[in-house]
Amino acid sequence: MRVVEYLKKLAEEKGISGREHRVRELMKKELEPMVDEIYVDKFGNLIARKGDKGPKIMLAAHMDEIGLMVKYIDEKGFLKFTKIGGINDQMILNQKVIVHGNKGDIIGVLGSKPPHKMKESERNKLIKYEDMFIDIGAESREEAIEMGVEIGTWVTFKSEFNELGKNRFTCKAFDDRVGCAVLLEVMRRIKDEDLNCQVYAVGTVQEEVGLKGARTSAFGINPDVALALDVTICGDHPGIKMEDAPVELGKGPVVGIVDAAGRGLITHPKVLDMIRDISKKYDIPVQYEVGEGGTTDATAIHLTRDGIPTGVISIPARYIHTPVEVIDKRDVEKTVELVVSCIKDLDKYF
Repeated sequence: MRVVEYLKKLAEEKGISGREHRVRELMKKELEPMVDEIYVDKFGNLIARKGDKGPKIMLAAHMDEIGLMVKYIDEKGFLKFTKIGGINDQMILNQKVIVHGNKGDIIGVLGSKPPHKMKESERNKLIKYEDMFIDIGAESREEAIEMGVEIGTWVTFKSEFNELGKNRFTCKAFDDRVGCAVLLEVMRRIKDEDLNCQVYAVGTVQEEVGLKGARTSAFGINPDVALALDVTICGDHPGIKMEDAPVELGKGPVVGIVDAAGRGLITHPKVLDMIRDISKKYDIPVQYEVGEGGTTDATAIHLTRDGIPTGVISIPARYIHTPVEVIDKRDVEKTVELVVSCIKDLDKYF
């Protein structure tokens, strides 16, 4: 599947919030032959348009991933950092990272006080990120600076794309490079179609730190309808109950009805009806979700201007916001089919 090729390239590429340029250039290169217009807006969003008549649909997938940023270099060359995006401290410890210095990429490791030297009371406590540091092998602050590190240097987690079993993959940043891969594959499949709508494929920036790029790009495009393409949490593994996350790998894309208990997106009824009808018409399996936790770019989009009918279609994922996220290629393929079908039938609904 071409979408898997896209996914591997995108997931292994690096780009934390506000530093999405590497991902953007990769996507831009792939999209240019497929679309009628492509540009980068003032905020850094990648916007590609296909079609010039009919209703406008915006497909949004965020290009950024969670990561770290250097905030201090101590006298021995160790790097202190802040978190960019929602990261659980216990996930960070002892990970390998890539420090993106101004002279090139540097491998580093996350370290902390050795457990052998901890007091009994310390061993039973979660180590906070403030008590960790990045070791790049420098022996002094001057050497670290000479290697290309400075205040504001961005850092990503080192992770490789691997297959798990027959149908599954693991890597960092599937949140939301899988959405970006779906976006590319959707545009590839419709590139020769005579559409009755205008499709705006948008790679948004800074989703992980406030849904920022979605807000500005939606304002500029002012679409008639929008779909955010993202990931959502599975409840099909130990440590979580299905009643808390009734979503499984391999059972198809997930259609969000409500997220963040209504504080985020409440999917517009017309969008929900369209997806329900199309999934039945084309026999595409879907899962439905009412969420209480996080939200997506859809929340920012649907509150833009005088309101935009918006929905979210997600790929199920395990271990979100870690370097070992897991997805199922069958869900990715069915997500592509669902989005392409929505585009082809869009003028019947909007």
